[in-house]
Amino acid sequence: MADRSSYREFGWQDEEAAFYHKYLIGGIIRQLPPPDEREAVLDVGCGNGYFAGELMARGYSVYGIDASAEGIALANRKHPGRFFVNDVTEARLPEALRGVPVKTVVSMEVIEHLYAPRAFVSFLKNILLENGGGTLILSTPYHGYLKNVMLALSGKMDHHWSALWEGGHIKFWSKSTLSRLLSEAGFRDIRFAGVGRFPYLWRHMICRARVG
Repeated sequence: MADRSSYREFGWQDEEAAFYHKYLIGGIIRQLPPPDEREAVLDVGCGNGYFAGELMARGYSVYGIDASAEGIALANRKHPGRFFVNDVTEARLPEALRGVPVKTVVSMEVIEHLYAPRAFVSFLKNILLENGGGTLILSTPYHGYLKNVMLALSGKMDHHWSALWEGGHIKFWSKSTLSRLLSEAGFRDIRFAGVGRFPYLWRHMICRARVG
């Protein structure tokens, strides 16, 4: 296990939805294959387990990992044994999850917080390849030329790009940069959907890609 001494807890207080769930849950579910009891969905960066619980209620077999011990403790209250503390910079899953038939990996609002996105994407790819390949679905705040211009014109650049947010966003992804990252890692059939607000001013984007 990697040294977690510098990890800063997200601050989960309960098992309720986070602010971003209302924008993202519907869009991510539309990208998922139908539930199949022979296959599992792994929620990487599952937080308090809220989204995983929503998927379970729809018939999916779901497991989750997160670096937050507080979040995992909350997640396991409702679904014991399904959630595990695991730093996303680790090279492997926790032992309890090795051998679980993961065919879909979901990662919601994680990649923008990471110093080493290539290592993260490689970790996700290897999880899928160990099960013969599968689908990656991830979300991150959307950044595009028009949105950036509007932020500048509205005087909200300091708020949006704030350097004062402890543990906040350190990577700001566009379709182009995220596509390049995934392509370099060997993913194919990369597709995007915008969610929240208006086209090209989206709050977030959802990316779906396959490997194997």
